[in-house]
Amino acid sequence: MRIATRADLPALEQALGRAFADDPVWTFALHGSRRLPERIGTFIGIVARINLAHGSVWVTGDGTAAAVWAPPKHWRVRPRQFLRYSLRAARAAGPRSWPNLAAMGEVEKHRPTGEHWYLAVLGTEPSAQGSGRASALLRPVLERCDGEGLGAYLESSKESNIAFYARHGFEVTESFDLPRNGPRLWSMWRDPR
Repeated sequence: MRIATRADLPALEQALGRAFADDPVWTFALHGSRRLPERIGTFIGIVARINLAHGSVWVTGDGTAAAVWAPPKHWRVRPRQFLRYSLRAARAAGPRSWPNLAAMGEVEKHRPTGEHWYLAVLGTEPSAQGSGRASALLRPVLERCDGEGLGAYLESSKESNIAFYARHGFEVTESFDLPRNGPRLWSMWRDPR
């Protein structure tokens, strides 16, 4: 495990695009899109690019798993940050996806406002899932949270992942559905230890 660099982004996009190809939120957001893993990878890559400057994107040495964290006071993506990647996002989304992508803005209404680390993305290439990579990628930032006395927050898009996050100290604080008949998400919080 190590902090990612720009050179890691192509592999990160490919691995996480495949990891989230069956994710309820991404399949809702990019419904009807051809080349779904590639398009998901593009959007995750944008989030990773924004957070590279904070040194908060972690990857495994073999490039099969990654964690994209946003540090305290930096979890909200500013329009100016996203604007830089808007053409890339527009090409990845296609015209039919924009209403559902806009519905994903609902997520921000549920995020805590105090200082915390935000786990934006955690994923492992399907062929490497269950090997401990995701747990290893959580460890450095959760240890930092404990040392700094800060909480950590995430939204789980799969109910089946709640038990995994619970093993790392996260607890469900609420669940909510995205607009436009979107999928359910679970907000999860971890107090520092």
